[in-house]
Amino acid sequence: MRTPSDQLPQLLSKGLPPVLLLCGEEPLLVEESCDCVRRTAQENGYQERIRLSVEPDFDWNQLRQQAQSLSLFAERRLLELRIPSVRPGVAGNQAIVDFCDGGTADTVLVVITGKLEARAKKSKWVKAIEKRGAVIEHYAVGPERLPAWIQGRLRARGVRADAEAVQLLCYYLEGNLLAASQEIDKLCLLCADGRITAEQVRTTIVDYARFNVYSLVDACLAGAAARVPRVLESLRREGVEPVLANWALAREIRVLAKLAAGLGQGIAQARLFKSYNIWSRRQGLVSAALKRRDGAGWRRLLGDVARIDRIVKGREAGDAWLELERVCLRLCDVEAAGGRARGLVW
Repeated sequence: MRTPSDQLPQLLSKGLPPVLLLCGEEPLLVEESCDCVRRTAQENGYQERIRLSVEPDFDWNQLRQQAQSLSLFAERRLLELRIPSVRPGVAGNQAIVDFCDGGTADTVLVVITGKLEARAKKSKWVKAIEKRGAVIEHYAVGPERLPAWIQGRLRARGVRADAEAVQLLCYYLEGNLLAASQEIDKLCLLCADGRITAEQVRTTIVDYARFNVYSLVDACLAGAAARVPRVLESLRREGVEPVLANWALAREIRVLAKLAAGLGQGIAQARLFKSYNIWSRRQGLVSAALKRRDGAGWRRLLGDVARIDRIVKGREAGDAWLELERVCLRLCDVEAAGGRARGLVW
């Protein structure tokens, strides 16, 4: 079965599945789910914990041996298998499938990985875990979910925060959940009356926000013009090459141009989204962007990113970062609203 990460405690309250897959792009959330499984296992008599990490020379017979051997120290065991690459290979695929088909009742297997791509989700080992146990996928906490995540974190500690305090926390901690968790713990210790104010946040917090090129794309699709310069500045400060940011924008604009052309031909949007693999979590962003311009508008933007590509390669004069800002603001439809691109201050 597939279970949302926030429903893991309810799942475990019914008993430990014989095999679990904990995966996702947020290491903090994955590790917290691991802790939750360990606590439940210990409460249910799983006193021995064995850890295996899949390195390039990993021998998958170790998993088979652990599945078949009896515990020397406890009647029940928790077996943790970490796969950093999310690709167990042919041997690993078969070893995990064999465990799911014939694992012993006194051993629970927990497979821990990063984000599963679409192809990996269809692999035999993932399907075997889904059939025998449970797959728990942890999604990134984006800017639209971060305020609720922070408030939930504070409520769990019996602490409240002003609306402005939550906004400041989101601003300074976006894209860095580990830092967010640490800052929340620190603020909870500092607040004496169980309430965090905006002033407390201003005087104690450091800017830990982290962005990637996909954060930039999503900001553009959402029309968040005020957010674009900050994301671009963060990317440049982190040493991201402008060619990478331009590639991400160009790829998205190409898809949007094709979607707009399909809509112009009378093809249903749902059908187009399925054809171009637009995930349900991103359909709202894409729909909002498509309403801002027609097919010709998207083709003009393709010409803009092509120019940036020439600038990056030295075939045309210009400032790549400044041109990126201008294209991003056009994606946000700032010019149509009477605005114009401004140079970034670095």
